Amino acid sequence: MARPLTIFTGQWADMKLEDLAPLAKKMGYEGLEIALTANHFDITKADDEAYLKGRWDILEKNGLNCYALSNHLVGQCVCDNIDVRHKAILQDYLWGDGDPEGVRQRAAEEMKKTARVCKKFMSMRPKSLAASPIPPTVTGFTGSSIWQYLYSFPPVTKGMIEAGFEDFAARWTPILDVFDQEGVNFALEVHPTEIAFDIASAQRALAAIKNHKRFGFNYDPSHFGYQGVDYVLFIRKFADRIFHAHMKDVWWGHGTREAGVFGGHTDFIDPRRFWDFRSIGHGDINFEEIIVALNDIGYSGPLSVEWEDGRMDRVYGATEAAQKVRSFDFPRSEIAFDSAFDTANQ
Repeated sequence: MARPLTIFTGQWADMKLEDLAPLAKKMGYEGLEIALTANHFDITKADDEAYLKGRWDILEKNGLNCYALSNHLVGQCVCDNIDVRHKAILQDYLWGDGDPEGVRQRAAEEMKKTARVCKKFMSMRPKSLAASPIPPTVTGFTGSSIWQYLYSFPPVTKGMIEAGFEDFAARWTPILDVFDQEGVNFALEVHPTEIAFDIASAQRALAAIKNHKRFGFNYDPSHFGYQGVDYVLFIRKFADRIFHAHMKDVWWGHGTREAGVFGGHTDFIDPRRFWDFRSIGHGDINFEEIIVALNDIGYSGPLSVEWEDGRMDRVYGATEAAQKVRSFDFPRSEIAFDSAFDTANQ
């Protein structure tokens, strides 16, 4: 059977879950990848079983499932060089006095809590909803202390880069150990500004944490295409580490090219940009090749639409995106197509 079709709620954080759930169903989705935001899943209320049950009640009422929770914004702060930007994406109790190391430590503890909450929440899934095809999963970011060294001038020493991966391992290994205790996977969305942003850096990140069994990836081709990274090869390279998958499109080479891959300090949808995120089917990603590769590695988890297209109405776009994903997702064959020619099978 085809994989579950879900939508990531992060880009809809301005709506109450009670309002988003029926809209998501109407747009054609079977479930939600729920962002831990005040309107969708308030982690400060996670000790209240009635609150958790209430989240499931909303989903069940609208015929929706949930296979993953997202805590991208908090995860970003675990390894980052903290500044005023992070205050805007954090709750006050996590920001505190803004001392950078204090923020990183509180973010780390919150990610450990996220693992525990995810396990508890997923264990409360109503019997009327299908069990998850993958272990409980948290999608998110890691942050990076060395992203600022992306372009190596003044020359960056090998030791400086190595120290960044060591910092990542020191901060995330204790978090991942808690994920392991809870039987929950952490799926990093490989993405510029994270410790892993392409195939080479993803390999290095895995090595840094000694291939921790709970560390894998939230596959999203939109972050690879415009970089020139082979987004299909990523699936095959990390076949046993694809814990979740985002469906998001991107185009590149379509603007006036006054701003290149690095963006030129322009805003999204500026016509001078070399690349921009697009709604599925309006960009340059070859989703046919992605589905073939996901089938080849046996991925059976959800396909989660992360809808981002500043040129299009989001309800129109997300509705069309659901239709597009259904049109190109197909189950893998469980037989050899030419086996029917064997007389023993006739």
